[in-house]
Amino acid sequence: MILTVCLSPSIDITVEVDALEVGKTNIAKRKRVRPGGKALNVALGISRLGGDAFVTGFMYRQNGDLFDEWLSRGGVRHDFIMNEGRVRENYKFIDHRSMLTEVNDIGAEVSPENLEKLLVRVRELSAKSRVTVISGGLPREVGAEYYGELFRAVAPGCLRVADATGGKLNAAIAAGVDLVKPNLDELQNYIGREMTCRQDMLDACRELIRRGAKNVLLSMGKEGAVLTDGKEGYYCRSTSVAVNSTVGAGDAMVAAAVMKMAEGAPMPEILRAGTAAGTAAVTTFDEIAFPPEKYKEIADSLQVKRLF
Repeated sequence: MILTVCLSPSIDITVEVDALEVGKTNIAKRKRVRPGGKALNVALGISRLGGDAFVTGFMYRQNGDLFDEWLSRGGVRHDFIMNEGRVRENYKFIDHRSMLTEVNDIGAEVSPENLEKLLVRVRELSAKSRVTVISGGLPREVGAEYYGELFRAVAPGCLRVADATGGKLNAAIAAGVDLVKPNLDELQNYIGREMTCRQDMLDACRELIRRGAKNVLLSMGKEGAVLTDGKEGYYCRSTSVAVNSTVGAGDAMVAAAVMKMAEGAPMPEILRAGTAAGTAAVTTFDEIAFPPEKYKEIADSLQVKRLF
């Protein structure tokens, strides 16, 4: 079993437009309303690829039923800590160039009692899991140090994976993680400098490893991805596909990568799987709901190169 922890669920409203013009009336070509959250997307990606995913985290009473129905339909088991209030709503605008503009809502607060309940829940569920993934944002008024508390609650022997930014990533690394998955923009912001070549990127990955991460999976969009533990480094270039939406691509990458980690696969196979899933995800407007056969077709075509 692979456990994913969703701390800040959302209802994602994705709108496709010809061109997003600020200060003017824009006409939607297509609109989709769906429950969301990075850890939930990862769990659905795992299920889509035939894996066994279980989701826990925080949910809200006013519209939480949407998530129960959605996850059940996707074959994902789940058990949330319920809170008063309403799930936040995020808006994602995609133009004809597949450029993504996001407006994220703020969520309801979570009580101290429920914060403690989730630590207990993670401790119990991770003891039954091969991998625990904690990704995405935090509830309102909850400090980044809670990320560290959650990772310290993960049972010994269970692999720890973080997909987070800023202080949350700091807290996760300090607590001890087996894999972090930044994208290029996130890594540049975290390190505090621009990276203009592959060597710059590898140096930045090594810096994360020096700070405590065991492995870094760096996604670089259409340029592919890098995976390194500081001793070995591998690069996988993405194949050329028609891009319909980049929403959820990073979560799809995490889903496939952690499945391979759970199997004990070597680094090149983890990287190949992650790159294939991330690439397959951008071919659909429906976020991470890519066909498994598309994932396999892409994975079979990818070549992994050892960098050092």
